[in-house]
Amino acid sequence: MNTVINLEGEIANLLRVHGSLSVAFLTRFLNERGICCTRQKVERTLRKMIDQKKVEAFYTNGNKRKHYRLR
Repeated sequence: MNTVINLEGEIANLLRVHGSLSVAFLTRFLNERGICCTRQKVERTLRKMIDQKKVEAFYTNGNKRKHYRLR
């Protein structure tokens, strides 16, 4: 459970620094920081953060990829 809270904090930090990001970029930046995670784990954590109203999802430029940003 501690890793989920840690992952939420790291995702929030990345979104604060970079603005809006897709799951692919979030996963890439987390792996570059040394946090070993998969795309599925990032998506699951983002869904929890959306339910907690910390993050919002939206589509840009019609490319059908969700982007996430802090509320």
